[in-house]
Amino acid sequence: MEKFTYFYRSHSPFSQWYMCAFTVDEIRFNCAEQYMMYGKAQLFGDGEISRKILLARTPREQKELGKRVRGFVQTEWERHCKTIVYEGNKEKFIQNQELLQLLLDTRGTTLVEASPTDRIWGVGLTEDDPAIRSRSTWRGTNWLGEVLTKLRDDLIDGS
Repeated sequence: MEKFTYFYRSHSPFSQWYMCAFTVDEIRFNCAEQYMMYGKAQLFGDGEISRKILLARTPREQKELGKRVRGFVQTEWERHCKTIVYEGNKEKFIQNQELLQLLLDTRGTTLVEASPTDRIWGVGLTEDDPAIRSRSTWRGTNWLGEVLTKLRDDLIDGS
């Protein structure tokens, strides 16, 4: 039977909103959400929003700016978003050893974002909802959990 590790909200190290510094290409990020929204702006060539995202201090501000990216095309974003989230989280975890250990400690489980409001990156259910215990009753796709589970497995396998 499949085992799950549930997470939700910014206090979880698996959350995109968890505050933790990491650097990519000499750019310092304060959370994986900032990296994701910066990557979104870069993907669509919006330099103005890219700069504003880097200056934004909170994940909430970063997400709001990400919604304003000019030239956004949903299908193009869907082709690239998981790779962007994977790369940002890879840097977040490999540059923060205590967080890396927490991720590795989930070995043998599938990570699940227990967000009742997010049906794309999460499962659209809370952790205490009985429907969360089976993939067949999830209301969302769990893209973030999927990306983190793959990242963890890749790090364990050394790839």
